Amino acid sequence: MSVPKGSGSKGSRPPFAERMPAAESRLSYLKTLFLSPPSYEGFDGGAGSRYQAKREIRSFWYPTWLAQPAALVAGSRLIDAPARGLTLQDILPLAPEYELVVLHTSTPSFRSDVRVAEALRAANSRLRIGFVGAHVAVAPEAALSASEAIEFVARNEFDYTIEEVALGGPLETIDGLSFRTNGRIVHNRDRVILEDMDRLPFVTEVYRRDLVVEDYFIGYLLHPYVSLYTGRGCRSRCTFCLWPQTVGGHRYRTRSPENVAEEIRLAKSYFPQVKEYFFDDDTFTDDLPRAAEIARRLERIGVTWSCNAKANVPYESLRIMKENGLRLLLVGYETGSQQILNNIRKGTRVDVARRFTEDCHKLGITIHGTFIMGLPGESRETIRDTIQFAREINPHTIQVSLAAPYPGTELHRQAVQNGWLAGADRLVSDDGVQVAALSYPDLSHEEIFEALEGFYRRFYFRPRKIAEMTLEMAASPAMLKRRLREGAEFARFLWKREDRA
Repeated sequence: MSVPKGSGSKGSRPPFAERMPAAESRLSYLKTLFLSPPSYEGFDGGAGSRYQAKREIRSFWYPTWLAQPAALVAGSRLIDAPARGLTLQDILPLAPEYELVVLHTSTPSFRSDVRVAEALRAANSRLRIGFVGAHVAVAPEAALSASEAIEFVARNEFDYTIEEVALGGPLETIDGLSFRTNGRIVHNRDRVILEDMDRLPFVTEVYRRDLVVEDYFIGYLLHPYVSLYTGRGCRSRCTFCLWPQTVGGHRYRTRSPENVAEEIRLAKSYFPQVKEYFFDDDTFTDDLPRAAEIARRLERIGVTWSCNAKANVPYESLRIMKENGLRLLLVGYETGSQQILNNIRKGTRVDVARRFTEDCHKLGITIHGTFIMGLPGESRETIRDTIQFAREINPHTIQVSLAAPYPGTELHRQAVQNGWLAGADRLVSDDGVQVAALSYPDLSHEEIFEALEGFYRRFYFRPRKIAEMTLEMAASPAMLKRRLREGAEFARFLWKREDRA
């Protein structure tokens, strides 16, 4: 079977890749496969490529967290099985070809990913297998105890940890690693967090080598698109947000504008078909002067771009970004309740979010707004308020999620302490559909679950929004085809919810 290709802690020595770029090194690496494992039918390849559930409209993000260490390890290969539509039976014949496999996992997909690891080990008993991702970062011992097939897990920011494993060195000498040896589980000291982000090689080199850009699509982004990170970490302290609390941290460590522009310039030459670049930093607008400088450089390159933003960017910054190629902002509004925003430490105000949205509308910046049902403090009244808020500010498109208490987050700790977990401590059903995991004394998880469908119906099924979408489709045959596909997926999503009810 052929898989298609596309167009340390204090006192530790510097990682090899910090001293010599992988592409130029003469170091000998294990033959390494980076794998986004096969999953259930309808798996949604969301943020980090291991999203928590099937979604109302299927989408695929790039497996950037795997592509980064793959760019460090010379001779490696990255396979994104869900995006390629590959099953376990497609992957298994590759097991004898490799010495090391690194799988990206998540809390909802972990059990499925363990089965993949066990099957790979059965196909090649000498294969070394390791897991990375937020789930194993916060619970390395439990992860290693789950299966003999898992030899090690790389905690937290794992790029150089994995590179050192791929170099074949003794596991006990590698910072940031937990591993099994002689029936014991050993946790090495933490790896020093990476400060000079410009030392990382470009992930777009791996995209070009191993991926097919047309496989990746998001409803609110132009197709085809490319996404990557220009920095890690987020200054915000949102209690529900997984990545800053488990992997990235709360300091925004960034690549230089020159470095970002150089990668985009190369990517433009690699992927002439790409219509948009998306910066997937948790909050690209955390550093506004830098964002403006990057925007000016992107304008000179001549690309359309979009990014994540908080709903508090001032008008002048929005204007500069818009005049230099910005098309869309992905904005986490979360709720229309100021009390809930305070409860989750969002650091934003409803009135400022309204003004920000008005500014975006004036400047012609498209907004994809994200909202969450079931955060601490949620009630029937706040659900109504949030839906009304969304209708009033009227982002172009929305995504509504159920509050997900991921292990390692403050929300999870609160849920355990206060008895908010509804039944079994799980985030998805057996067939991969997100469940309402939280329940409150005055608001059941069933009501929270039902609120999601009601939110979508009340936002999209109104004359103003239907007219907007109709005009958009009339102006573009490609958009017409795309919206019809998404509409069919959304209708199936609603019908299946009604069947489950």
